[in-house]
Amino acid sequence: MPVDHYENFPVASLLLPANLREPVEAIYGFARSADDIADEGDASTEERLARLAGFRAELDAIARGEGLVDPELAPVFARLGAATGAHQLPLEPMYDLLDAFGQDVVKTRYADFPELLDYCRRSANPVGRLMLHLYGAASATNLARSDDVCTALQLINFWQDVAIDFDKERIYLPLDEMERFGVRESDLAERRTGPAWCALLGFQVERARAMMLRGALLAQSLPGRIGWELRLIVLGGLRILERIEAVRYDIFRHRPTLTRTDWPRLAWRALRYRPT
Repeated sequence: MPVDHYENFPVASLLLPANLREPVEAIYGFARSADDIADEGDASTEERLARLAGFRAELDAIARGEGLVDPELAPVFARLGAATGAHQLPLEPMYDLLDAFGQDVVKTRYADFPELLDYCRRSANPVGRLMLHLYGAASATNLARSDDVCTALQLINFWQDVAIDFDKERIYLPLDEMERFGVRESDLAERRTGPAWCALLGFQVERARAMMLRGALLAQSLPGRIGWELRLIVLGGLRILERIEAVRYDIFRHRPTLTRTDWPRLAWRALRYRPT
């Protein structure tokens, strides 16, 4: 489940085969660094976009089979270039991540769910796609199921972090659905959790759960360690949804997270897990 800084990314866990830990860490380092540019510090919008453009230039160089453009980015791109070459990883998912991080710099509202899904397609789905390529399991069916899992994880992260994102002047709840359920931005600002809010967030929780369960078939079809890794990720996401419901959707005062006591429960569920 969400690890450290760049959420929803399984970073070189004990379940990963040893030969894949280096490329996974290389991809994670790229994603985390780019995410930091978009989100951290006090740089201006122009500075953030310029630095992300520098990352894009390095990807372009990898695509052309050339060396580093900016030697200062060697800690990120020397490893990424080596991983890309050794495992024949596609660059398109990495470009998609940069597009999403750049969008985070300039876009703070989403008109409807399709618009939010398009963001998730670029901000979350590339991670699962790259993992499937590393495992040599990037079939069309697997990629579609992976997209469901990754988008669901991104949505779950949004719903547990509504308050945190609002403090950053961002709202990922679709605006048309906020209007349909009768929730205003002032309700978020004042942390109101009345019937309208519970209905809206309950709707989002059920949609994320349905998407996660649809993609969870991937965990059953992939063999060995990657299957176990994915089962824990899926079950961790579903557990966060349970916690959101348990606090009656008051994520403003009780941010749902996984704790150490959850892991034995998740391991037991993973042993018995049969997606339907």
